[in-house]
Amino acid sequence: MGEITRVGVDLAKRVIQVHAVDASGRRVVTRAFKRDQFFAWCAQLPVGCVVAMEACSSAHHWAR
Repeated sequence: MGEITRVGVDLAKRVIQVHAVDASGRRVVTRAFKRDQFFAWCAQLPVGCVVAMEACSSAHHWAR
């Protein structure tokens, strides 16, 4: 996973969709995770990787 530089995250109540790209913008990963799987996957991301999450009503659900 060292080639991932940016991750886009779409939050939902039961599934978290992830779209990760490398430095040139090529897709590296596109998949859905359950909440516990997502946290474990994020722990493996390289240092300096940018993670962007949507900010909508379901995002507030996770903030609680």
